[in-house]
Amino acid sequence: MSVEKIKVLIIDDSAVVRQTLSTIIEEEKDIEVINTAPNPIIGMKKIEIKKPDVIVLDIEMPQMDGLTFLRKLMSENPIPTIICSSKTEKGGQNALTAMELGAVDIVQKPKVGTKEFLQESRIRICDVIRAAARSKTTVRRRTSSPVGVGGKVAPKLTADAILSKSNRPLSIDTTEKIVAVGASTGGTEALRVFLEMMPLNSPGIIIVQHMPEHFTKSFAERLNGLCKIEVKEAENNDVVYPGRALIAPGNRHLLLKRQGARYYVETKDGPLVCRHKPSVDVLFRSAARYSGPNTVGVIMTGMGDDGARGMLEMKEAGAYNIAQDEASCVVFGMPNEAIKRGGVDQVLSLEKIAAEVIRKTND
Repeated sequence: MSVEKIKVLIIDDSAVVRQTLSTIIEEEKDIEVINTAPNPIIGMKKIEIKKPDVIVLDIEMPQMDGLTFLRKLMSENPIPTIICSSKTEKGGQNALTAMELGAVDIVQKPKVGTKEFLQESRIRICDVIRAAARSKTTVRRRTSSPVGVGGKVAPKLTADAILSKSNRPLSIDTTEKIVAVGASTGGTEALRVFLEMMPLNSPGIIIVQHMPEHFTKSFAERLNGLCKIEVKEAENNDVVYPGRALIAPGNRHLLLKRQGARYYVETKDGPLVCRHKPSVDVLFRSAARYSGPNTVGVIMTGMGDDGARGMLEMKEAGAYNIAQDEASCVVFGMPNEAIKRGGVDQVLSLEKIAAEVIRKTND
């Protein structure tokens, strides 16, 4: 039985970017580019002719910038929109503003480079398009399992590629609590809500949010200005302590480590795990090993199953785990997979997660 394809409109003033994105997308069996436009004004006319399921939008364009267009689109004719932005500081700030206006996710503009870079860009871009098509801003589609390059299933590595699984977690000689959080599509807003509720004396928090390289720094800085606690992009050997949240840098895995009673993080290069870098599964496995029963795990909105295996490993190591409920998720993929695998102790709405985390870490 044939599957109805996800229809994509690309709006970008660069002909090279439009062509590169079209080539990447057209190699997928379940996605098609129905049109492209060099600016939002032409894009709006093409939307009227044939409504796309997903829009891939640049921000800095002549005649009408992407933010102005997005604000108008979301107030009049909401369509799931992905921001395709440059890695500049300005690009990062504008991309986060776009997320606040209703964009579903961010991808970094693809550049001609090594085969590995282009392969990872293709996986990221196409998976984000699939997630946007299933998000609550539009009617959910029934599609086949995600496919990779040329319609073939892309390799999907487990956390074993970064950190081997241990059947014997390290002995715990501290009672200090750690909160490990994983999120993807819709997670930027979910994390803002969660972190704004955390008090100054909250336990140390380590976070993986699927986001491209260079954008996580701007994201962390913005949250740091909104929250009572300190929020920063994680750097190698950063100490995890109460009142601090560390967010995995884009394109680097984040691992929790411990030396005696002191927790710290390692940022590590490596292959995509569960189709992502950073990967929630990698973070959760490291938490299972190094903080075990001192861990409270949280899995939030996002497509796919990254984090589901790792959350079960944390539970088996004695952690207490929370999943965001379907009603408050943009995409209920990751929490649902964790629930189905048996790794979740409590399912809560987004607004109730912080209070439960505080309650459990004060036990």
